[in-house]
Amino acid sequence: MDNGGRTIAELRFWQSRPLIEKVFKAQETIKNFVSEFQKYTLHNFYTGQERTVICGQDDIHSKITKDEDIIDWTPAAYISFSGGKDSTVLLHIARQMYPEIEAVFVNTGLEYPEIQSFAKSFENVTPLRPRMRFDEVIREFGYPIIGKDVALTIQYARQGSQWALNNLNGLDNKGRPHEYKKNMYSKYKPLTEVDFMISSNCCRVMKEQPLDDFAAKTGKKSIVATLAAESERREKAWLKTGCNVFDSKNATSKPLSLWTEQDVLLYIKENNLPMASVYGEIVYEGADGLLYENSLCEGGKLCTTGCDRTGCIFCGFGLHLEKGETRFQRLKRTHPRQYEYCLEGGAYDADGLWKPANGGLGMKHVFDECNKIYGNDFIRYY
Repeated sequence: MDNGGRTIAELRFWQSRPLIEKVFKAQETIKNFVSEFQKYTLHNFYTGQERTVICGQDDIHSKITKDEDIIDWTPAAYISFSGGKDSTVLLHIARQMYPEIEAVFVNTGLEYPEIQSFAKSFENVTPLRPRMRFDEVIREFGYPIIGKDVALTIQYARQGSQWALNNLNGLDNKGRPHEYKKNMYSKYKPLTEVDFMISSNCCRVMKEQPLDDFAAKTGKKSIVATLAAESERREKAWLKTGCNVFDSKNATSKPLSLWTEQDVLLYIKENNLPMASVYGEIVYEGADGLLYENSLCEGGKLCTTGCDRTGCIFCGFGLHLEKGETRFQRLKRTHPRQYEYCLEGGAYDADGLWKPANGGLGMKHVFDECNKIYGNDFIRYY
């Protein structure tokens, strides 16, 4: 794989640097991206007509005719704003540089109510809606469990795709033994036999497609608040493309790629930023396990008193890896109505497949079937 000279060592170096350096790096990333994607309004002083052009700063002079002047320009980029703490930090940094930059919030209906309210409290935020509801996505494609890569593999293995079958058998695409794929996929082979469909399509349909539609309509490019530290998938993405992708129809900027969750929490705390109430407060966790308003020593670990992550509240990806109180156990305690809708309901269709029905998503059955295979504590939801 061509990593463009980027290495894990470089990533770890930047992740270890002080927050102030990462802020400067994020600002530089945003500036470089916006300079390549700007929307210019051109005025023809003979005809009085106006037109718009999207291009980089270095290219605009080749786009202007001798009869035109530039009368306005704005970033042809937008902030993908989820209402979560990462994108709250990104929006704050970006609007210090470009106060007029647009933010876009995809209201999937799967966010915490507090997240939805928080996102709507900001100015110049454009709301989008997906084409399908979550229950419709599950009925057509399947439930999101384990992880995106595993769910995709199971989905295609059940359709007979050889690459997916190879993954589940611990083989590479040429049918040779592959240790990584054996460790990553083989233990999930029994999920190809369960009585419900499994899929990773929900993210594509619920989040990515509305943003793609918005980009196609406006010509604007996305600036997103993903962290390489969040997952192996995102780490690999940074190694492949870095923070900015210019040479693609899906050009994207990821200014916070080099940040850690501690950086995000520290930035919010130092800048006294508002945060969705579902997170609670930002405090320091001492070595004794107790929470303190101020750090007892330099380098104390920051945490939130509420949710540590938000996202889609009904998502089953990564649930089996959670320690302590899981997101569904917390949901039962804090949002019982949403918890009941997610767990209850469900029925078999004419083909004998379990799907959302009877006023609920039916995920209790999905979790229980997984626990029958992998043990009662594999997915803890009650």
